[in-house]
Amino acid sequence: MKIAIMQPYFLPYIGYFQLMNAVNEFVVYDNIEFTKKGWINRNKILVNGKSSYITIPLKKDSDYLDVKDRYLSDNWYKGKNKMLNKIVENYRVAPYFNEVFPVIEKCISFEESNLFKFLLYSLYKIKNYINIPTSVITSSIIPVDPSLKAEKKVIDICKKRNAKQYLNPIGGKQLYNKNEFKNAGIELYFLQTNNINYNQINNEFVPWLSIIDVMMFNSKEKIDDILNLYELT
Repeated sequence: MKIAIMQPYFLPYIGYFQLMNAVNEFVVYDNIEFTKKGWINRNKILVNGKSSYITIPLKKDSDYLDVKDRYLSDNWYKGKNKMLNKIVENYRVAPYFNEVFPVIEKCISFEESNLFKFLLYSLYKIKNYINIPTSVITSSIIPVDPSLKAEKKVIDICKKRNAKQYLNPIGGKQLYNKNEFKNAGIELYFLQTNNINYNQINNEFVPWLSIIDVMMFNSKEKIDDILNLYELT
């Protein structure tokens, strides 16, 4: 069994889905503290040849609540229309707009005010569109010792899921020690996304945008190839 564990992100970049595609089981944290200025409720799309944020507004609440306890702002019903219009305006000439936009529209128009449920729905919609077969589960169903943090918590999740291999984005190299995982009977690998480049309406290529951008400019067959453009270290 090979697993990965990630926070829920809003229509995340291709590396997130590469990680999901590379494992047998993908665990999405719902019982983890919400972090500001991350990718949980925002991402970037292409606007006039440059990256521009799209953000889900949230209700004001404690900064210490878990993701599953946060809610979308009451004025999101207005915000989602503005976001959809922004996507239409900037991607309507993209080659796969007609087949991709209905998927994105369903994600953004999903009638759910709970932040985690809203994000999980969109992850499923994208996963299905780009044909990722990986099983997705939420972290709260795994009986982990609540006192465990960081690396020890990840190792415990791996043990509870009978995982022999754990994959993490390359940024985790500073956080996780391969020997600690090895001592627990788990192989630790880091996924490094290769340089990915494709035509964005003849603009100078802007990397690391939301999966929206990848889907708009690439066929499903090409996306399947892109999902495998990475190295494990």
